[in-house]
Amino acid sequence: MGKVLLIDSTGDVVRLLATQWAITEHRIDHCGGGIEALQWIRSHPPDVVVTDPAMPMAEGLALIKEFSSVRPGARMIVLAPATTPEELITAAREDVFACFAAPFRADDVAYMIRLAIRAPDWRNGIEVISGLPSWFTMRVSCQLLTVERLVQFMTEYQSSLPDRERDLLIAAFREMLLNAMEHGAGFDPEKTIEVTAAKTARAIVYHFRDPGNGFDRSDLAHAARSDNADDVLAAARERAERGLRPGGFGMLIVQKIADELVYNERGNEVLMIKHLQ
Repeated sequence: MGKVLLIDSTGDVVRLLATQWAITEHRIDHCGGGIEALQWIRSHPPDVVVTDPAMPMAEGLALIKEFSSVRPGARMIVLAPATTPEELITAAREDVFACFAAPFRADDVAYMIRLAIRAPDWRNGIEVISGLPSWFTMRVSCQLLTVERLVQFMTEYQSSLPDRERDLLIAAFREMLLNAMEHGAGFDPEKTIEVTAAKTARAIVYHFRDPGNGFDRSDLAHAARSDNADDVLAAARERAERGLRPGGFGMLIVQKIADELVYNERGNEVLMIKHLQ
């Protein structure tokens, strides 16, 4: 059973999370403010601390720094009224497990709490190489936990986009990240992928670089080339024969969302470009 501390000045988060099946098996305690929470964690070490959603992001990050000095092993999840790219970059640098800006879904937060409780080895999952609002580069470990954390960071990082446009873009980002981890690194947690999110006046650009040998563009039978039923079934059979995870639709999804995909000669680097309206 994991131990979770919620900092909740209004009681809203306690009520929202009370019925979430993902964390019902764990012990949930709550405090009304930061000072009370700091006193609590000195004598009751939690696995996960969730900050007050009414607290501005900057204050939440400052509080987490204090918590980390007392309980460095605790995973920190920040809830905030709003976030800025600069604050998200700071959070990633400070090894915050995840960030959510209002409005957020209770089941998404509960799912991330569950992941945090089950994550004994997570601290080196995301390393910030370059952190600017227009150019955010990270080196990330090749494991599914890192995918979930990075997708959440990227969701908040692109918060200026309309919801539907952002959701589609992040879906494509997730597929490209999984593709790099699976085919470029074999989901080896000792290997890393370099990921950059850049924004210009006219486009959002993602760059992925994996440590693999690239790929042969003539050998893509394991990936569905269209949504035609025969193509989908053929790709599924090929993936099963090669021992790959179920799927094969990732690039099809990406091609329908992204405006441009540009590969390097070797095939282990790719630019995914989405033009802005």
